[in-house]
Amino acid sequence: MTQSTGPEPALAAGEDPRRYAQILTAVYDATMTGGKAPARPREVIGDSWRRLQTLGIDPEQRSANSVQIDVSDLELSRRESGLFDILDDLARGLESVVQDGDNILVVADRHGRVLWRSGSTAVLDRADGLGFVEGASWAEDSVGTNAIGTALVSRRAVQIFSAEHYVRSHHPWTCAGAPIKDPRTGHVIGAVDVSGPASTVHPTTLALVDAIARLAESQLREHHRQNLDRLRSVAAPMLARLQSPALAVDSNGWVAAVESVALRNRILLPEDLATGRFWLPTLGVCDFEPLPGGWLVRPTGAQDDGSPSETGVATTVSIDLRHPQQTRVHIRSEIGEWTHEPTPRHAEILYLLAVHREGRTAAQMAADLFGDHGRSITVRAEMSRLRKQLSGIVLTQPYRFDESTIVDLQLPANMSRLLPHSTAPAIVRLRL
Repeated sequence: MTQSTGPEPALAAGEDPRRYAQILTAVYDATMTGGKAPARPREVIGDSWRRLQTLGIDPEQRSANSVQIDVSDLELSRRESGLFDILDDLARGLESVVQDGDNILVVADRHGRVLWRSGSTAVLDRADGLGFVEGASWAEDSVGTNAIGTALVSRRAVQIFSAEHYVRSHHPWTCAGAPIKDPRTGHVIGAVDVSGPASTVHPTTLALVDAIARLAESQLREHHRQNLDRLRSVAAPMLARLQSPALAVDSNGWVAAVESVALRNRILLPEDLATGRFWLPTLGVCDFEPLPGGWLVRPTGAQDDGSPSETGVATTVSIDLRHPQQTRVHIRSEIGEWTHEPTPRHAEILYLLAVHREGRTAAQMAADLFGDHGRSITVRAEMSRLRKQLSGIVLTQPYRFDESTIVDLQLPANMSRLLPHSTAPAIVRLRL
């Protein structure tokens, strides 16, 4: 057993899996009992075992010591993971590995929580017995050495075979996992994993999984570029009309367009950003106005103590519900105007926020939309998506329009035609 500082397959090409598994078992038994091992585990495995022994994790636990979450919480985790848009790309890239029915494909978030899994009924049933299910945590400190948790800790692709797993009940399995990093920040946001019976171990699986993780990062980079392009298409004409220093940035501070400001890739945005005036380390005091999917940032040339203040410029949001088949939201401010076409669900939410300017809690909104206060998680997922388009206009705690925003609600002459396809209880009551 050789040591390596880089990702390496658990099994060398041509090596006998059965014989290797026997050696691993002897190493495992000796290590767990404090005896003299016939060989040393690979470096990535030895490091993992030491971490888990320090934490006091029981290698004899029978299944995942993990708290599972309900369906609505799982859906929110999927939406907020940063991986939702690339799931199809991951599945297609690893289809050849799982289509024979012996392996399971798993995508986990940065905490090791299983977000999605795919495989034959037989292999999914075997995974169920280990607690390897959607919503379960497969972080190292939950279930020991495994390709998901260990890849997240080590930040590199790893393959775990048989008795390299810290928990004995996982020894009949092999798995290969690779971390997925957000190309904008370099932070690990999840992992992709292929697992199956130990007999299916193959040296090339690790390379394939690692390649798919890199492909996922490439797709994330392309999504980011497209989002900046969309923001630039709206913001560039506004900046040209201003003829004063300004930047258009997305919600993470990445710059889409500039006018009379030194070109830079990204600026650090304040937490809890809203329409108004804030101080930035590189630009000084700036006025912030919302854009679709981002912000217009206008340096004022003044100095400030870092506290926000009002600019005195009101944003007008016109919500046109007069056309049964299509809702349009038109936003006007000092710097320009733009139009957004919300989804049917977001149209319902915008109407409810317009008639409840004091705001709605997640539970209240859940009752309005579904007739069920318990659907708060679903509401939060929808609000998260809506606020990405209307940054600084729709606020939280409670959900509401910014107090300085002027809301112009345009209703149909016949209220029975208000959002006619909506089944939301609060909307249905208004049609009567």
